[in-house]
Amino acid sequence: MVRKLLGLLLLLAPVPASADWYEASTGHFVVYSEQDPKKLGEFAGKLERFDRAMRLLRNMEDEPIGPANRLTIYMVDDQGDVAKLISSRFVAGFYVPRASGSLAIVPRQSGSGNAFDLSPQAILLHEYAHHLMWSFSPNVVYPSWYIEGFAEALATAAFDRDGSIVLGNPPQYRGHGLLSGNALPIGKLMIADTLKLSDEQREGLYGRGWLLTHYMLFSRKRPDQLTTYLRALNDGKSSLDAAAAFGDLKALDRELERYKTGRFTGIRITADKVPTGEVILRKLTPGEAATMDVRIRSKVGVNARTAPPTYERAKRAAAPYPNDRGAQLVLAEAAYDAHDYAAAEAAADRAIAADSKAVDGYVYKAMARMAVAVKAGDKTPKTWRGIRNIIAAGNRIDPDDPEPLILYFRSFGQAGIAPTDPAKRGLERAFELVPQDDTLRLNTAALVLRDGDKARAREMLAPLAYQPHGRGIAVVASQLIAMIDKGETEKALVTLDGQPDDAGAAEGDKE
Repeated sequence: MVRKLLGLLLLLAPVPASADWYEASTGHFVVYSEQDPKKLGEFAGKLERFDRAMRLLRNMEDEPIGPANRLTIYMVDDQGDVAKLISSRFVAGFYVPRASGSLAIVPRQSGSGNAFDLSPQAILLHEYAHHLMWSFSPNVVYPSWYIEGFAEALATAAFDRDGSIVLGNPPQYRGHGLLSGNALPIGKLMIADTLKLSDEQREGLYGRGWLLTHYMLFSRKRPDQLTTYLRALNDGKSSLDAAAAFGDLKALDRELERYKTGRFTGIRITADKVPTGEVILRKLTPGEAATMDVRIRSKVGVNARTAPPTYERAKRAAAPYPNDRGAQLVLAEAAYDAHDYAAAEAAADRAIAADSKAVDGYVYKAMARMAVAVKAGDKTPKTWRGIRNIIAAGNRIDPDDPEPLILYFRSFGQAGIAPTDPAKRGLERAFELVPQDDTLRLNTAALVLRDGDKARAREMLAPLAYQPHGRGIAVVASQLIAMIDKGETEKALVTLDGQPDDAGAAEGDKE
């Protein structure tokens, strides 16, 4: 999909694979990597155990999820490859929440490998903590210090040989920042959502956020204060007013200074409570392996400048594999991003011919048809009935894949008619499945606001106002909430309708 990632670098020449690509599939994850399959399977098993530990902590049931709603993880060679994908040398790994498939990019190796480096495992656990936070509490407001602090508190999970998991270890890689000063004293930490942070303060958001979160969750010295604070924030109080739950903030800052030099306690979860579950390993087909580099590039995002060369690479890589489902889906996506809709539909058809249950094939076939109709100004009922039939075919294969649900809803607006009740319910169901997708959240908020449910629309928008990585969307969300509170519903709807389709998709998480 086309995503506006400024300054994105594109590797123009294909790089031959140095090893075989494997897929490790579990109940909650799909991991792709060029590494020893046994090690990959062990890594995927650790992720499943971590998922179970998180659910135990939050007292959440482990309800089965559909294959489309698992987190997809691409493991690239090193941090340099990560940096090229996101165009920032300061990025060690990132997470992109998206209805078309949430993904994380992490390196197989990072830094020198000592305790003071941010490890690939810590990067991924941090990102997955974010993913689950919004799965568990989709409309709860969390401040940026707690969003990052909670993720850091869990990122250091240790997996012991007896199968148990230890949570609460200190992040050694934040040690220098924590011990070299206090760039974000508690008063500023509480309002970090509203500040333009320097690099030092950004480091402080993670380090001091972790310190305060760990103190509140593990020290047992201030019971119930965090709960009181979060409840006040969700009741609509300002950050500083809610922080009254902590009492004297300067006194709390002094306690944190003492706490950071002491011994840290954690919790151990025994092996019987965090079983690994089934891990299915599969060697990728030659076509999938040949197109993997392009696939990762496309999934992370391209823009108007990088889409054409990415498409050229996809054509070269997929050409020898016309009957390979995976290769043709990569080609369909790249062709769509480059606005070659006929080629996108043809590749989608080949993917469906190779595997009649390829939901993404129906998705790209429908998207290509929709783009052609919109470009031609074609709003005839026959055209759009045909498009909806394609979407419905994909939905029948996997009713819990959010993309067909979203496309079905969009098809009415693009045809110039009001969405039906089933289309509305489908969009709301998609949001239930992927509350992490900011664009989907905005679109669903617009739907419920247009239907007159101001309270629910406000509830959906509130978490966006505290986005630690998306100041643009946070500002828009704050403005929308103010409009709703003033009764300016029409103004809010005009603002919502003016948001781009990828309003929140490219932010991801940059650790």
